[in-house]
Amino acid sequence: MSTVIPRRWLILLAVMLAFLPVVIDMTILHIAVPSLTLALGASATEVLWIIDIYPLLMAGLLVPMGTLADRVGTRRVLLTGLVVFGIASLLAAIASTPVLLIAARMMLALGGSMIMPCVLGIIRRTFEDHGERALALGLWGTVGAAGSALGPLIGGALLEHFWWGSVFLINVPIMLVVTPLVCVLLPRMEATSPGTWALGQALVLIAGILALVYGIKAAIGAAHPLGMSVMVTVGGIALLSVFVRLQLRLPAPMLDLTLFSRPAILAGIVMAVFATASLAGVELTLAQELQYVLGKTPLQAGVFMIPIMAAAAIGGPVAGYVVTLGGLRLVAGTSLALSAVALAFLALTDLHKPGYIVPALLALLGLTLSIGLTASSIAIMGAVEASEGGAAGSLEATAYELGTGLGITLFGVFMSYVFSRTISLPVDLAAPLAERAALSTGDSHFVAQGLAEPGSIALIRAANEAFLATHTVLLLTSSAVMGVLGVTVFVMLSGFGRRDTR
Repeated sequence: MSTVIPRRWLILLAVMLAFLPVVIDMTILHIAVPSLTLALGASATEVLWIIDIYPLLMAGLLVPMGTLADRVGTRRVLLTGLVVFGIASLLAAIASTPVLLIAARMMLALGGSMIMPCVLGIIRRTFEDHGERALALGLWGTVGAAGSALGPLIGGALLEHFWWGSVFLINVPIMLVVTPLVCVLLPRMEATSPGTWALGQALVLIAGILALVYGIKAAIGAAHPLGMSVMVTVGGIALLSVFVRLQLRLPAPMLDLTLFSRPAILAGIVMAVFATASLAGVELTLAQELQYVLGKTPLQAGVFMIPIMAAAAIGGPVAGYVVTLGGLRLVAGTSLALSAVALAFLALTDLHKPGYIVPALLALLGLTLSIGLTASSIAIMGAVEASEGGAAGSLEATAYELGTGLGITLFGVFMSYVFSRTISLPVDLAAPLAERAALSTGDSHFVAQGLAEPGSIALIRAANEAFLATHTVLLLTSSAVMGVLGVTVFVMLSGFGRRDTR
């Protein structure tokens, strides 16, 4: 018989407040990309690393940190993560070069990787009732989406009056408020798992994920010779193979690989990866198009993107309700299919004349992706026992971060590829400048800053026209992927009724 925890809703409040700054940091940077690109003189490759080193590194750290929390206690790890996150935010705000900013973002990933698995694990342990758990996960999803909504708005408002580093500095006072609240509200006594934390296994897993992701990123982006990219990728696969063999042999593995044999968990992870990838990529694309092409200020760009975030904020509770009514399979498949429709129409719509159509499409996209993400949480957390909540939470969080990082990488690389082959550069532009300008719209605007009129105007016009064409190709491709994903998830959950999660 399960035990009802009297302070469970206050505990939920505490962990949601801890989770909020991590989510804000994910989206607040998107709106600052043009500003920091010009201020630091960052190349397209450096900009991609600044953005996605955070989710990609976190993807490798989440499972080890989730296991560490099971060993020493979620409260201790969560509080440590909040402190690390706050210090890293300060360092990011004062970074003077792209390399220093990337290093600070790596430290942010360390702090975030301590926070996220603790949050999901605590929710699973605290709420045993299926209905309450669905509501709690829906509220958790709402806070995540609300943080995403606040990110562009806060970032835009700060950039209206301050320098780009202020988007990181804002995390410091948030942490100063949240950390004491978490310290007071979370219980000091909690059950922990026996055994020691396997540092060697953690290092193998982290190195394997980073090598695999970096190898794929380098190969896709042609950032390094193909032979080196293949070697790094193969090395990552080899390290992950070693990790898997260790987990299968050891009596007390770091990660229970049998979790992947449960259809709900596997489908939930697939949904989480692709939905977060699509959301992150679309937000990054829109942030750049609104500022570079449409000439909006950061604050105006943040306001323009309110519908996608506001709709996502209500998707969590809606998902918890409709899953109870229609079943996980129907809700998951339908939400992904509708997001594909929204992406297709956005690809063919002129953002210069948004009217009511663009806000409606953005709202539909935010709502359906949010419902899909919450459905993935319900599937994963409903398929494990309370004692497995930490491991399941780290898997789900890993899927989110890996999806975000890969989404930004793939969208960014694809965007640069299409842009460089679409742009018609002015014929009188010097070869070195033309090579830089053809890399991305950010590079084009950076080069244009050093040109006199009418050369600068001609280059910016060419970049804007190329980006509009890139926007269409990018979103249509994303729409096709989401459509296929909707069908795939619907098939994977074929054995699930309205209340089944296993």
